[in-house]
Amino acid sequence: MGQMDAILNLEALPLGTAITAVVLVVLTLLFIRGYVSDHKRRSSGLPSPPEVPGLPLIGNLLQLKEKKPYKTFTKWAEEYGPVYSIRTGYNSIVVLNSNDVAKEAMVTRFSSISTRKLSNALKRLTSDKNMVAMSDYGEFHKTVKRHILTSTLGPNAQKQHRVHRDTMIMNISEQLHAHVEKDPLQPVYLRKIFEPELFGLALKEALGKDIESVYVEELGMTLSKGEIMKILVHDQMEGAIEVDWRDFFPYLRWIPNKSFENKIQQMCFRRTAVMKVLINEQRRRIDCGKELNCYIDYLLSKAKMLSEQQILMLLWEAIIETSDTTFLTTEWAMYELAKDPERQDRLYMEIKNVCGFEKITEEKLIQLPYLSAVFHETLRKYSPAPIVPLRYVHDDTQVGGYYIPAETEICINIFGCNMDKKLWECPEQWQPERFLNEKYDPMDMHKTMAFGAGKRVCAGSLQAMLISCIAIGRLVQEFEWKLKEGEQENVDTLGLTTRKLHPMQAILKPRIDKERL
Repeated sequence: MGQMDAILNLEALPLGTAITAVVLVVLTLLFIRGYVSDHKRRSSGLPSPPEVPGLPLIGNLLQLKEKKPYKTFTKWAEEYGPVYSIRTGYNSIVVLNSNDVAKEAMVTRFSSISTRKLSNALKRLTSDKNMVAMSDYGEFHKTVKRHILTSTLGPNAQKQHRVHRDTMIMNISEQLHAHVEKDPLQPVYLRKIFEPELFGLALKEALGKDIESVYVEELGMTLSKGEIMKILVHDQMEGAIEVDWRDFFPYLRWIPNKSFENKIQQMCFRRTAVMKVLINEQRRRIDCGKELNCYIDYLLSKAKMLSEQQILMLLWEAIIETSDTTFLTTEWAMYELAKDPERQDRLYMEIKNVCGFEKITEEKLIQLPYLSAVFHETLRKYSPAPIVPLRYVHDDTQVGGYYIPAETEICINIFGCNMDKKLWECPEQWQPERFLNEKYDPMDMHKTMAFGAGKRVCAGSLQAMLISCIAIGRLVQEFEWKLKEGEQENVDTLGLTTRKLHPMQAILKPRIDKERL
């Protein structure tokens, strides 16, 4: 019987014996892999990346237990350089922490590093990569990315969806004015107002309409809009950062992890149940001959080769990616402006000089360089995705002058790239002025690594810029923002993300009568 067959049949052995056998096999495989890799490296004439010291078998896992790996990776970069390797159990990971090496991996070496390496949680939540963002680069990825750009996120599609963005901003403005009129000294939770409106925008783009409630037979209940958003967005974001210890010890995958499996399975079941109801409602509309300018109409008419599950996942992806990351940037920008009156006034004066008493519009963005600088500086300091999902090296390659063998995993630390002291002066400080330098094109979407680079650049970058910049501009144009007392210290983030753990609270003071806008 082969070695792999023996491992897969260890369930027949007592647990202690099985684990001992697996440990011996893993040590043997590690030795063999290290020997082969070293032989190939010598042939290449290139050095291996520096290694961060760890423990036998588990490697550097204990050093990463705080669930803020991007910060730990950045600290290690100061000692080991922008390229170094770590071990997480059986897995060998090369971490990249500077723009130069990140772009080299994403662009120059793309052909060798184009495959996604997903955790067990992400495999299940993405239905085994049935999404634009998480699929491997190939025909499926290129096809579905073309679909989302043509129907929803590309420049022409964004022009057609502008009415939804304008409605969203108007609704947010009206709710904020109503809050101030009712109780001007009561702090406002921007998240409570902004997130449901952004979720409504996502639903309109994906399904053609906002949804206030829906009955889901499989769950046996009627769900409110907030409950739908929790199932489709918040629960899934929490599930994405769930850790299954078997990710680090693949040869022990035969050992059950029931708590993890049950939690992720329940998330997937609830999401599928809700999405099926929403999709079926729109199918009935289409069958009645009523067509709308939205993603589902496009997919059902133009993407005949996609399966029902693929359509469900692509629609859900459009909803969750619009609903989550864009708000993170807007909330952090308003937090920084609310605690910095001088920069807030500078932005207000720029908007006033360009727009007067007229509402800021998307056509005016090119005339507002400081607003653009606020947006990009917030992306730099608070990148919505501080770590790019792991990539898998399928052919021997090199990055940063180091030899990278096949089967290595590549971790691109966007947070580390944006905190690189060799590239950014005082990177820990929020300084929008740095992006007013002549070397930056005001409308360049890729001043930082926040949207990635190369063939896998983020498809939603244009929409993110339009929503965030108009929202930030209108919020500052209409109100003076001041953080609630003690709010400056609330800078903790949630898990592996940069989502603000404590929603921002601020006192608002209207700058001018809303009737004049």
